[in-house]
Parts: sequence; C-alpha cells; structure tokens
Amino acid sequence: MSSQKKATASQGFKTGESIVYPAHGVGQIVAIEEQVVAGMTLELFVIDFEKDKMRLKVPVAKAKSVGMRKLSETDFVDRALKVVQGRARVKKTMWSRRAQEYDAKINSGDLIQIAEVVRDLYRAESQPEQSYSERQLYEAALGRMARELAAVNEVSETEAVRLIEVNLNKGPKRGAKAEADESEAEGDSESEEVDETQERAA
Repeated sequence: MSSQKKATASQGFKTGESIVYPAHGVGQIVAIEEQVVAGMTLELFVIDFEKDKMRLKVPVAKAKSVGMRKLSETDFVDRALKVVQGRARVKKTMWSRRAQEYDAKINSGDLIQIAEVVRDLYRAESQPEQSYSERQLYEAALGRMARELAAVNEVSETEAVRLIEVNLNKGPKRGAKAEADESEAEGDSESEEVDETQERAA
C-alpha cells in the first residue's frame, strides 16, 4: 500500500485550505495523496482536525457525497448569528427523541442547523441549569459553530465563542417571566397586524 504526494488541488479543494467535514467540523487539508489499494489507485484528501488531534483520509471522489464543504461565506455566518438571536423552539417530545434530532443537526455540517441547536439549548444565568446531556449537546454545537466562525473571521476560538454569546444575549429574554411577557407581546403584535390590514383596506 504505497502512497505518494499528489496534486495540490482537486474537486475544487486545495491543500492548506480549511474545510468542514460533517461528522468532525472544521479541519485542514494538509495533503492530497495517491494510494494504491487492492491494485487500484485512489486519490485521497489528508485532513487534520487539530481540536480532536485526529487525521482523516477521505477519497477525493467521495468528498462531496459525504458532505465535505468549503467554509461558509461571511454573509452565511451573519445569518447563523441571527438564528441564535431568535426565540428557542423546543418541541414537546421526549428528551431522548429531541437529543437524537439535536445530534443529527450537529453532525449535518450545516451551520444554520448547528446555530439552531445552540439557540434552543442555551440557558441564561437566570434560568434553570441544563441537564448533563443537554449541556454536552450545547457545548458540542457551540464548539462546532465557534470553530467555523473562528476560521472564517480569522479570530481565536475563544473570541468566536464570545461573539456567539453576545448574539445569544441579544435574543428574547429567557425564563418563566420572560415567556409570560413574550406571549403578551405576541398578542400586541397580532392586534397591530389587524390594524395594518384595516388601514390598507381603507
């Protein structure tokens, strides 16, 4: 099984470039190699995931089908930050079912879906503590999101986490009293919409 260094670019990806691999998050292509396996020559991306101290070899031909992608554009990152400012949407299903859905979103590699998990599992200081499994999923989603933001904005991961937390705190007030205030506010906005339609009709 011999391997040799190959081209510096393939399938639109190049060595030295940071990419997102759905199951592991942000990694860097350190080489593109050719490897002979069972008499067939395979072209492979060699990807390092610094955070997990892991190296992965992905067949070039399968990179797109497994969901490997380039880093998000800055406007997409801004959209993800807007998502975390939104109101948490928590389904009233069993936690085990929700946990599976959150895990699938984290491993989708989709920055918006990961931002939704961060938003839905975030707890402000005034709120009840998260359970251990909630905390784990929240930190996994926050870490994935922060690593991509750090790579796109060329800042440290700590600064990226701070940026996400600032945006989380711009969101609706959280907690029991806040929920009561929000439902009242929703009633107000509905009546405003009615007023607007009446004005248009006039």
